[in-house]
Amino acid sequence: MKTDLQAIINEEKIYGLMETKPSPDTIDDILNKALSLKGISMSEAAALLNINDDEALNKLFKAAKAVKEKIYGKRIVLFSPLYISNYCTNNCLYCGFRYENKEMKRKKLTVEEVVEEAKAIINMGHKRILLVAGEDMEKINLDYIEEVIKKIYELKRGKGEVRRVNINIAPLSVEDFRRLKTFDIGTFQSFQETYHRQTYKKMHPSGLKANYEYRLETMDRALRAGLDDVGVGVLYGLTDYRFEVLAMLSHAEYLDKTYGTGPHTISIPRLEPANGSSVAEQPPHAVTDRDFKKIVAVLRLAVPYTGLILTTRERAKFRPEVLELGISQMSAGSKTNPGGYQEEESTEQFQIGDHRSLDDVIKQLSETGYLPSFCTSCYRLGRVGKDFMDLAKPGLIQRFCQPNAILTFREFLNDYASPQTKEAGLKCIKNHLAEIHDEKLKESISQKLERINNGERDIYI
Repeated sequence: MKTDLQAIINEEKIYGLMETKPSPDTIDDILNKALSLKGISMSEAAALLNINDDEALNKLFKAAKAVKEKIYGKRIVLFSPLYISNYCTNNCLYCGFRYENKEMKRKKLTVEEVVEEAKAIINMGHKRILLVAGEDMEKINLDYIEEVIKKIYELKRGKGEVRRVNINIAPLSVEDFRRLKTFDIGTFQSFQETYHRQTYKKMHPSGLKANYEYRLETMDRALRAGLDDVGVGVLYGLTDYRFEVLAMLSHAEYLDKTYGTGPHTISIPRLEPANGSSVAEQPPHAVTDRDFKKIVAVLRLAVPYTGLILTTRERAKFRPEVLELGISQMSAGSKTNPGGYQEEESTEQFQIGDHRSLDDVIKQLSETGYLPSFCTSCYRLGRVGKDFMDLAKPGLIQRFCQPNAILTFREFLNDYASPQTKEAGLKCIKNHLAEIHDEKLKESISQKLERINNGERDIYI
């Protein structure tokens, strides 16, 4: 089955939409429509991306927050990446892992070293891991991936364990994606980095990734192979952010129409300094904090069902501002180099901006009204792919998100939290329980919390 690439990315159409100049009344109409949780069109998203005055921008931000909370509530899912290799056959000019970076200290973790890294992540309190590798499929082949994932799932540390492994590795063939599905993974991530063909060609001069079309068809191959959930993203700073947002929305719309499921997650990384990369030091189209917040808000309104991921690239003081605009997942306590949790000296992929521990992040979330979540119940009960979308699009998924967030958060507080974080977290749970008006559900959660206090773990609805 051949993919119609023009149906995914039509640059002429996107450039035309970028010229949209909205009136105040038009903006109000779009925002009112967005509050219905039905999403907005590409042309409407283009109008919002061209907002410049503070009053309209504040309306946009307020609407994005409202939409996120209608669908997912105040819960924030937490995870940590585990980098298993920085070998790469590509030469992406913005990346520290690129093939021609002679300053790079290369490292591929042995299976035993991966287990040690996973132990360190479990010891923080995480239940989700994002497995990440440089794109060298000779060194990081599927036999290795399969063994690594199996060992991670087998690992137990006291009452801790990894309940879901998501994965970000090189794009695969349909046949290899079918095999990957048997490894019991969660979401498969692959980023186009930039949807702009000319920029893409310039930034990816060699390696498999130099093939724009093959990269763009990655999610088609994954979904045809039967994978349930896929995650997309671009690297903001390579070209005009308005083009990237509209192109990604076009991609999301195409996937939804073609396969009945849009992207499960959208990651929103900004270009950050990377060892051996002049492009990363001086982004061609640097995105300001103000515009970055606009990007997040527009994405939340356009694809309200999708999990928006905030990475540790962003500064610790800035991340809380972005959370207000529709973020539903974030990494915490991250390392971006193989062996980083064991303090290996291999080179990291990029510089991170938030160096806080998971405990510190949890404490701040609790104190600011958010509900930290380590839930993985949807994966394990089959609420994935189209089934998940059918619950997320009308906002019904919150029936599961809030209770399971409370339960998994209580596990963290009992097993890993510092005294100060536990105190803040217990108050947080009390406040969120009080917001549940279904007395039968509230009683069920309270009973399950008591079971957790008595030592049981991995309880969910």
